[in-house]
Amino acid sequence: MGGLEKKKYERGSATNYITRNRARKKLQLSLPDFRRLCILKGIYPHEPKHKKKVNKGSTAARTFYLLKDIKFLLHEPIVNKFREYKVFVRKLRKAYGKSEWSTVDRLKDNKPTYKLDHIVKERYPTFIDALRDLDDALSMCFLFSTFPRTGKCHVQTIQLCRRLAVEFLNYVIASRSLRKVFLSIKGIYYQAEVLGQPVTWITPYTFAHDHPTDVDYRVMATFTEFYTTLLGFVNFRLYHSLNLLYPPKIDGQADVELKPAEGKEYAMDSESYLEKLSALSASLARVVAPTHEDEVEMDEFPVEGETAEQMDARKKEQEALEKHKKLFEGLRFFLNREVPREPLAFVIRCFGGQVSWDKSLCIGATYDVSDPSITHQIVDRPRVEKQVVGRYYLQPQWVFDSVNAKLCLPVADYFPGVLLPPHLSPFVTEQEGDYVPPEKLKLLALQRGENPDEESEEDEEEEDDSDKEEEEEEEEDESEKEEEMKLKRMEEQKTQSNKALPVKVTAGKLRLEDKQRLEQEQQSEEKRLAIMMMKKREKYLYKKIMFGKKRKVREANKLAAKRKAHDTAVKEEKKKSKKARRA
Repeated sequence: MGGLEKKKYERGSATNYITRNRARKKLQLSLPDFRRLCILKGIYPHEPKHKKKVNKGSTAARTFYLLKDIKFLLHEPIVNKFREYKVFVRKLRKAYGKSEWSTVDRLKDNKPTYKLDHIVKERYPTFIDALRDLDDALSMCFLFSTFPRTGKCHVQTIQLCRRLAVEFLNYVIASRSLRKVFLSIKGIYYQAEVLGQPVTWITPYTFAHDHPTDVDYRVMATFTEFYTTLLGFVNFRLYHSLNLLYPPKIDGQADVELKPAEGKEYAMDSESYLEKLSALSASLARVVAPTHEDEVEMDEFPVEGETAEQMDARKKEQEALEKHKKLFEGLRFFLNREVPREPLAFVIRCFGGQVSWDKSLCIGATYDVSDPSITHQIVDRPRVEKQVVGRYYLQPQWVFDSVNAKLCLPVADYFPGVLLPPHLSPFVTEQEGDYVPPEKLKLLALQRGENPDEESEEDEEEEDDSDKEEEEEEEEDESEKEEEMKLKRMEEQKTQSNKALPVKVTAGKLRLEDKQRLEQEQQSEEKRLAIMMMKKREKYLYKKIMFGKKRKVREANKLAAKRKAHDTAVKEEKKKSKKARRA
């Protein structure tokens, strides 16, 4: 029979993939340049379904890329820039070797550069796409902005990341779009709602840290190079959406307030602009000055297919959101030296509060500690010696917990030196059957407008009464036991003396059938029969689902038991301490 001979590994999935070495040779790039190009273009390795087939029968560990992705990279203009840079380095090395300093200066002036604007537009066709992918960009920029200025990373990159991070924080303050805050071991998690899209990022704590040796900073720097370009575009669009100037400028009146008094300069002129912005205490200048007009009620038109109940629910949700945005409005805070300034200032300003600190601590202080209008002073010391009447002295956790609870929490639990309540995560949403800690139940009761403190006081009073009753009962039990022993002896004597009683026939009672129980039995029987009639595959899936549900219930019961044991241990300690006091 005629026809071409079919060769192995030249059809199907084997031709859809290419190894990393072959891709590198095809693009004529070194491994670091190839990695860099793939990161910038968003192309990552793929794990083939039939690895042995793609690997031409070999089982050796290899990295595979899709062939269409590598073909796509062939037309990238940055590849030519990488080649030009390689030539530039070679010429520069040669000029240094020959001590041709005029050539060195000429080459440095004509150093090849490239822009990533077209890649950003290619990867994110719409602005909403860019916002959805902003989480990693923000987290990386905030991380790089805290790096020490050592040889591990370019100083210009650190400065750029800091500037972009501060610009984004100022936008969140101006738009009041912050929704959640959580203090974890890793850092501080924030979530903001930017143009309807939830954006979550993490900022590390400002501690001095050494660079770990097992981290490849070149790879991280490549990601940062792309993310800084993306964040620059996003910041520009966001500022213009709020009628704010970009690059941001401090409002004229606020700028006068922030000028250092008596000629004492806080920073150099080149740095003072960014320092004033990073203080987060001043409002930003607008493109067009806002005109104060009376608030006009907007006409509301029902969405197609939306019922009146849904419309009311949406309206209530919107009102609750507006109330949440004005949580700290009218309150004036003062931050002590020992508390973290930037996160607290950012959170307070996001919800309409005014904030200041000691002038020697940082630029941007708007009022002094002696100001009589201060309502809350944030301290992190066990005791405050000089206290001002009419001012709350609170620990920093109160600010974060109030934001997550969407209301100003009772201040009694957050006084200096008081053991703080648990800091609950706002990112956890308990579903039906999950374990809900009592602190969360108390918080939900506060949100509903109930007062759980009164209930807890009543419970404590009941516990004290029950403790007294238990002591009395123990004394009574001892006397009752003695009486019972006497009665038992008398009964035994009577039974021995009495003769066998004659057998009696008692009238039967009519037993009523429980309809609810019968229905439950019928439903369970129908369910059992339905499971029996399932296909093998469906039955397997059903069993897996039921196993997951049972496991969740077991975990919830386990947590509830642990909490109960903890509470009983605390109660016993309290009882012991009370008894010791009485003694």
